[in-house]
Amino acid sequence: MNKLSQLKSMTEVVADTGDISAIAIYQPQDATTNPSLLLKMAEMPEYQSLVEQCIANTELGQNPTQQQLDDLMDNLLVALAKEIISIVPGRVSLEVDARLSFDIEATISRARKLITLLRQKGVSSDRVLIKIASTWEGIQAARQLETEGVLCNLTLLFGFSQAAACADAGVYLISPFVGRILDWHKAASGKTDYRPEEDPGVLSVKQIYEYYKQHDYRTVVMGASFRNLSEIEQLAGCDRLTISPALLKELAADTGELKQQLRADDRFIAQPLLIENEAQFRWSMNQDVMATEKLSEGIRNFAADQVKLERLLVTLSCREVSYA
Repeated sequence: MNKLSQLKSMTEVVADTGDISAIAIYQPQDATTNPSLLLKMAEMPEYQSLVEQCIANTELGQNPTQQQLDDLMDNLLVALAKEIISIVPGRVSLEVDARLSFDIEATISRARKLITLLRQKGVSSDRVLIKIASTWEGIQAARQLETEGVLCNLTLLFGFSQAAACADAGVYLISPFVGRILDWHKAASGKTDYRPEEDPGVLSVKQIYEYYKQHDYRTVVMGASFRNLSEIEQLAGCDRLTISPALLKELAADTGELKQQLRADDRFIAQPLLIENEAQFRWSMNQDVMATEKLSEGIRNFAADQVKLERLLVTLSCREVSYA
């Protein structure tokens, strides 16, 4: 078997893309999206009809309000989710606007709106994960949504305190970002190469995984943001891994042996870290320079791509009007 088939035997493989054709090729269990991936998808010729249909179904003036742009984005997310769910047997993650990362009520409201739109399109809420940044506010929003039966994927997760707070909040799934952690350590240390077993991003996910399993947390650990195959190989056996089409292709082409590295029934020694209140969370994050910097950077970058996507859609809508 190739390494992709071997990985699927020990870990649920998730496609990290909005490219429906790539999802169909590699047959993952789930799929994840984010504003950056949606921007790439919207620029691809094969998805222009889907984008144009969403524009046609949204009321937009010549100078759209932010509410109209939000409606357009939500319609695009729902249309894409419906397409992806027709291919994958599991769930698709849809990300709430990163600009809401510090607003609990706005995040909850946007998530409820997405779930309502999905149900109107015949998509059951149990086929979707609402993706939210792992800020204190995002985690509290997820805490409430989970009580309503809305499953959440807490993204932009870089530090152990974020993971501990997510587990305490009872969120369904977390997405620790392996490659971006490695990027930070390379830039901070000047060290250009790490042995696979010493990769800081890999070690972070292993620590979280072991902590969750020892303390019987049900929150799913899904490694994300991979830079190379060795990071994936070092996390074989993790609950889930979300992988780009380029790396899925490499896994499918590699017929070498893939050894399982993580096992839920192994014995671990990890002290509990309870994040009992906001002050504890913020202090713990303050002490973790890498997590603080990468979380802020990630929110800024996703927000910037959200704005770029909105501008692209407005440009396309203007073209539609001129053609009409």
